[in-house]
Amino acid sequence: MRLIDTHTHLDFPDFDADRPQLLANAAARGVERMVVLGVYQANLQRVWDLACAEPCVFAALGLHPIYLDQHRPEHLVELREWLERLHGDPRLCAVGEFGLDYYLPELDPARQQNLFEAQLQMACDFELPALLHVRRSHAQVIATLKRYKPARAGIIHAFAGSYEEAREYIKLGFKLGLGGAATWPQALRLRKTLARLPLDSVVLETDSPDMAPAMYPGVRNSPEHLPEIAEALAHCMGVTTEQLTEATHRNACDLFDW
Repeated sequence: MRLIDTHTHLDFPDFDADRPQLLANAAARGVERMVVLGVYQANLQRVWDLACAEPCVFAALGLHPIYLDQHRPEHLVELREWLERLHGDPRLCAVGEFGLDYYLPELDPARQQNLFEAQLQMACDFELPALLHVRRSHAQVIATLKRYKPARAGIIHAFAGSYEEAREYIKLGFKLGLGGAATWPQALRLRKTLARLPLDSVVLETDSPDMAPAMYPGVRNSPEHLPEIAEALAHCMGVTTEQLTEATHRNACDLFDW
């Protein structure tokens, strides 16, 4: 089984005690590559250091909407400087995690939109995939993507939208990131949507340490769990685990030029 975890936060302190062992365990279970994403200015260096230290880890750098109050205009300047400095380095694979979050009422939509568009422009400028956080904001994200038309597209992280929204993202060239959410029996609408998705439109992710799957309730999520997540998702989609893992591996490699 060949697996790629397209969305992790392995630089978080949750993993400080056992990160080397976790990486070894994940590799032993077939997880060949992992993408670690930046979320605010203070962790960009940490993400990059991890990508430089571990051959199986690749970095995405971005400013997450949930940390809106922490972001400053100079952080966007610094992010662009990072992308300019690392342009062409294979260890840098994307811009992210960024996007729009309309679930939390305290996050000002206009400020979020400005931050979203600034980073989307960077993804276009440096021809890097965009790894997007989209929560209760699909219509606005889709409308923005249609205006910018990024050549490399990217991934809609933790996709939980409708089939119609999925089709819009797929038409724009985006892959849909699938992880632990659909493994829970109560995710009825999402499971029905998954069953209609073409295999060439999806990639696998864990969002470690968050979004633990149903088979590991209440524990720290990890790339080590990706084989069980893949098995559960394959069942939802009506395909074999092998079909899903082969397709998602190919999709991720195509997206990231691996």
